[in-house]
Amino acid sequence: MNRAQRRFVTPVEPLEPRTLLTATPIRSDTSLDSSWRFHKGGATGASAPNFVDSSWSAVSVPHTWNALDGEDGGNNYYRGIGWYRRHFTVPTSAANQEIFLKFDGVDISTSVYVNGMLVGSHAGGYTAFTFDITPNVHFGADNVLAVTVNNSAGLQVAPLTADYTFFGGIYRDVHLITTDKLHIDLLNSGSSGVFLQTPSVSATGASLTVTTDVRNDLVTAQTVTVRAQVLDAAGRLVATFNKSQLIAAKSTAVVVESGTIADPHLWDGTADPYLYSVADSIITGTVVHDTVTQPLGFRWFSVGPTAGFFLNGHYLDLHGVDLHQDRLDKGWAISAADTTQDISLVQQIGATAVRLSHYPHSQLTYDLLDEDGIVAWSEIPLVNGISSSAAFAANAQQQLREMILQNFNHPSVMFWGIFNELSNSPTPDANPLVGTLNSLAHSLDPGRLTTAASNADASSALNTHTDVIGFNRYDGWYYGKASNAGQTLDILHKTLPNRAIAISEFGAGASIYQHTATPTQPSPGGKFHPEEYQALFAEAWWGALSTRPFIWGKFVWNLFDFASDNRNEGDTPGRNDKGLITYDRKTKKDAFYFFQANWSSSPVLYITDRRFTARTVATTDVKIYSNTRWVTLTVNGKTISTQADGTNHVFIWKGVNLSPGNNTIKVTGWRNGTLYTDTCVWTLAA
Repeated sequence: MNRAQRRFVTPVEPLEPRTLLTATPIRSDTSLDSSWRFHKGGATGASAPNFVDSSWSAVSVPHTWNALDGEDGGNNYYRGIGWYRRHFTVPTSAANQEIFLKFDGVDISTSVYVNGMLVGSHAGGYTAFTFDITPNVHFGADNVLAVTVNNSAGLQVAPLTADYTFFGGIYRDVHLITTDKLHIDLLNSGSSGVFLQTPSVSATGASLTVTTDVRNDLVTAQTVTVRAQVLDAAGRLVATFNKSQLIAAKSTAVVVESGTIADPHLWDGTADPYLYSVADSIITGTVVHDTVTQPLGFRWFSVGPTAGFFLNGHYLDLHGVDLHQDRLDKGWAISAADTTQDISLVQQIGATAVRLSHYPHSQLTYDLLDEDGIVAWSEIPLVNGISSSAAFAANAQQQLREMILQNFNHPSVMFWGIFNELSNSPTPDANPLVGTLNSLAHSLDPGRLTTAASNADASSALNTHTDVIGFNRYDGWYYGKASNAGQTLDILHKTLPNRAIAISEFGAGASIYQHTATPTQPSPGGKFHPEEYQALFAEAWWGALSTRPFIWGKFVWNLFDFASDNRNEGDTPGRNDKGLITYDRKTKKDAFYFFQANWSSSPVLYITDRRFTARTVATTDVKIYSNTRWVTLTVNGKTISTQADGTNHVFIWKGVNLSPGNNTIKVTGWRNGTLYTDTCVWTLAA
C-alpha cells in the first residue's frame, strides 16, 4: 500500500447499522496562511483594530524574518520582535458555535490579539497552541488579528543556546477552527483532545483505550455519547466503542472507553507500516456534534542493554539520521512539499529510525513517519544548559507536555527525548530538572521510553535518569580518530553494562566542492572539509556500529546541511556541513550512498569522488558503493576487472591508470536480473 493509500479515509460503513445519525459537519478548519502584513521590529499600538499597517510588507505564512540573515554567518541575525496583522470574517451563521485560533509553530514567544483584546500568549517555538476567541469575535463583520512574536536572546524559554539558528516568525500554518458547543476539546496543550493507548498488543489480540476530552460550552448539562470507531486501512469498520456520560455546563470532562481488537494487523516498521484510524465522535440522540480522526498503529517494542531493539518480538536494527527542519533561503518556513521530500529522502537512504533533533517537528512529519514505518525519537529543545529560574523549569515542562500530548497517537514515536548535550558546568545543576521531566514524561505516557542525547562522560549522573540513553560521539572529527569508534563503543558498554545505549550523533563535515586524493582528518573549524574524508569517516563508524547489536540506535549527524549562523568553517559561513545532503537538497554527498548501500533494499551502484573531476596524478584508486554482488569497472572502454562481495558494500580498485585528458569511468552491476550502470568523467591535466 503506497503513501497516498495509507492516508486516513472516510468510513465506508455507517456509524451504526441500526441507527441513522445526522452528521452535521460543524467543525471546520480554515487556513489563515494568506493576506498577512508584517513589520520587523516593535510597533506601538499595533494590536489595535484601527492601526494603519498599509506600509507593512505583504507576506504569507509560513514566514520567518531570518530566512537570509540566519544562514549567512556572522552570528548577527536579527533576534527581536516582529508583528503580523491580518483581517478575517466569521459568518453570522456561526454565532452559536465556538471559534478557535490554532498556530502550528511560532518562534519563540508569542502574544495574540483579536479586535484589540489579548486572547493568549505562548512561549516555545516548536509546538502548536490554540486559543478560544469566541468572546472576541464580531460575527458577520470584520475582525482584526494581530500577533507579536519575539525571538530575542535571553528569554526564559528552552533552548537558551544551541548550535543552530533560531528562525523567528510564524513559520508553520495558522488555522481558524469552528466547532459545535459540544465538541472535543481543543485547549489541552494544543493536542487533538483524543488519546489512544494500546497497553497490551500481540499478534492475536490488542487492547485499546480511547480517552476523549469532551467540552460542553452550553449553559445546561448534557448527556453525551462518545463513540470511537476503529477503521482499518481501507476505511472498513473494525470495532465501535460507546460511552455515555453527563457533562456539566461550561466544563470539560474526560471520557474513557476500552475494548479489544482480535487479530490486529501490526504496525511493523518499514516492512509493514499498517495504519488503522479512530474516528471519535460526540453524539446526542441522532446528532453528531463533532468528530476527530486520529492514527492508530498496533505494535509493541522493547530495548535491552545487550540485545538492542525489538519490534513486535523481532530484532530490528534501528539505524538512521538526525534531522533538522530548515532549508536554504527559507529557514524553518518550509512547505508541505518540502517536508514530504525530506521524509522521502529519509526513506530513500534506507533508514529504519529518525531522531527529530532538537525539537518537535511538524505534524506532517510525524504523519509521514507513521506511514513509512520509520521509528521516531522526538525530543524537546532542552539544549546545552539551563536557567536556574522557576520560569525556565516551568517552560521546559510545558514544552514536554505539549510535545507528548500533541504526538501521543503516532505509532512511529517510541522515544521521548528529554535533553541534548546538557552540561552542569557552569552551574546550575541540571539533574533535578531532568529528573522532574523524566517523571512527567512517564506520568503523561507510560507506554513509551524516555531517552536523551548526552555528550557527557559515561559516568555522569545526567545519563541515569531516562529509561535508555544515547551518546553524541565524534571520534575522528572533533577529537580522536574514526578508527577508534569500535573502542569507544566497547568502553561505553563496559562502563554502563546495564544501560541500553544508542549513538545519537556521529558525523563529519563535507563540502561537495572540496576534494583530495589523500584525505586526512581535517580541522573541524577550518575551511577545508573534503568530501572524501566524510566518506572514510562513515565507513569507519558504520564498520564499528554494524557489528555491535547492543547499540540500540545508530543516528548519523545529519541528513542535511543546516544553518548555524555562528559557524565559519568549510566552504560556507553560517553552515553546519555535516549533512549527507546539501542544504538545498540538490546533491547527495558520497557518504549518503555509502549508508544507502548498507541500509536500503533498493539497488545502489555509485562511483565515489565523482565531483573530484580535475586530476593531476595519473594513478588513482577507484571506489564504488554498491549493494550488487558483483561490480565491473571499465576505464575508457577497457574492462579493468570484476569484484565480488565488497566489504560493507565498498569495492576498491587500487592503482588505476588515467590518460591525459578526459577519462570515462564506468561501473556495472547486476541485481535480481537487472543491469545497473554508473558513469563519471575525470580529467587528467596533460
